Amino acid sequence: MKEIFLALCLAFALEGMVYALFPNGMRRLLKSFLESSETQVRLTGLATAAVAVVLIWLVR
Repeated sequence: MKEIFLALCLAFALEGMVYALFPNGMRRLLKSFLESSETQVRLTGLATAAVAVVLIWLVR
């Protein structure tokens, strides 16, 4: 349980750093997501999750 909490905290920290370092880029990215179809956003999320699981598996 502790590892899950630490992973969530790390994800929040990384996301916060990206917003702080590249605010205009994140704004453009969010606008492009709003203009994308639901299917495209869903597939992007699924692909991102799959890559993350593979990376976690490789690291562990």
